Amino acid sequence: MDAADLLDEVRGCRVCAAAIEPRPIVQLSNTARVLIIGQAPGTRVHASGVPWDDASGDRLRDWTGIAADVFYDPARVALLPMGFCYPGTGDSGDLPPRAECAPLWHDRLLALLPPDRLTLLVGQYAQARYMTGRGSVTARVRGHAGVGPGLFPLPHPSWRVQGWMTRNPWFAADVLPALRAAVATRLAA
Repeated sequence: MDAADLLDEVRGCRVCAAAIEPRPIVQLSNTARVLIIGQAPGTRVHASGVPWDDASGDRLRDWTGIAADVFYDPARVALLPMGFCYPGTGDSGDLPPRAECAPLWHDRLLALLPPDRLTLLVGQYAQARYMTGRGSVTARVRGHAGVGPGLFPLPHPSWRVQGWMTRNPWFAADVLPALRAAVATRLAA
């Protein structure tokens, strides 16, 4: 199956229709050298159908140094959430990503991407799936250099990260320059 056919299949998914309003949101092509695995679409992204089309996306683009035209070019950047649809709202914000999505789709989608890609693991859910046994989000992000050349853990760029960044000034001083360099290198290849 080629990328277009698989993306059509993903976008037509209704596995969780009994629980939520499905609107799977993903961006991918078999040439993307940067992969961003995030959490799940929020309400604004669910409404627009455009991944990371919110303040979190603005912050993520700033962190990575990726201009919007490059970020939204599927030939260069793949955007793959842990949960493809907006999961709904809980007591303290959005619910976690639906558990069905990643096991159902990730392996098939990841198989389409170049093996020498850079994968940004944004937030606890992506890190829990792809970095088992490596501690908290803070510990994972702080230890980014020891993860390997193909993975880069990041906190989720929601508004809540502002306090975290204040408590962890090493993130802006050390991690963001390394992140921008890694992203620029992969995009230039």
